[in-house]
Amino acid sequence: FMGFLLQVGHEPLPPTIGRNVLGRKVLYLPGFFTYARHIVEVDGKRGLFRGLTPRLISSTLSTITRGSVKKAFPLEDMEHVSNKDDVKTSLRKVVKETSHEMMMQCVSRVVSHPLHVISMRCMVQFVGREVKYSGVFSAIGRIFKEEGILGFFVGLVPHVLGDVIFLWCCNLLAHFINTYAVDDNFSQASVIRSYTKFVMGIAVSMLTYPFLLVGDLMAVNNCGLRAGLPPYAPAFTSWIHCWRYLSAQGQLFRGSSLLFRRAPMPAACFPID
Repeated sequence: FMGFLLQVGHEPLPPTIGRNVLGRKVLYLPGFFTYARHIVEVDGKRGLFRGLTPRLISSTLSTITRGSVKKAFPLEDMEHVSNKDDVKTSLRKVVKETSHEMMMQCVSRVVSHPLHVISMRCMVQFVGREVKYSGVFSAIGRIFKEEGILGFFVGLVPHVLGDVIFLWCCNLLAHFINTYAVDDNFSQASVIRSYTKFVMGIAVSMLTYPFLLVGDLMAVNNCGLRAGLPPYAPAFTSWIHCWRYLSAQGQLFRGSSLLFRRAPMPAACFPID
């Protein structure tokens, strides 16, 4: 919830003066615990769980869908290959597994996205103190009435693109590192290989974060809620318009950190009241 409020640029608390590793004074925006305390003061402890119900439903639908797709289209087992002499065979195995994983992820994303949109809109009502989306079923009816079927899939394209890029980059990078950088003669080779994909996942997730940000912002943009309208954001005509706007503002990674958040230059020059 807090991460999403940071994504839309909601900064209700002023920055504080701190020092960086070089000892220079810099302005830091409130971190996780300070922001959480502010939400509790405004909304009570229940405020920390805005949008939780549709989010849980979305996650459940995603899990069920992935399981159903996996059962309907099982992946044929391939022999484990790691030797450099079998690079072509192992690469073909990675491509096949990644393609299968991509299919499952794309289908589950499409199925669960409508509930994700509802969850985002329930959360962002905190900014304008609105009650437009008060429940899952009423939200479904309102979105269908005001925006039609397409209203349930705003922001889907950047989310899917982010998922696809993440899967391919993570799996291919892990494969090439395990093949060319990890020697099979090394005693801990298997242990290192088991962690490579995890480490690559963390690194690649940072690179694909802008897709997540743009997708979430499009889910609430111009939907009648304050956080989706000026001055928080213009009414974007497409997700590409949103991407270009954030890029020009230097905000493509806004909300990616919940702890040590340095204030951007505008905030440093004009502290928030």
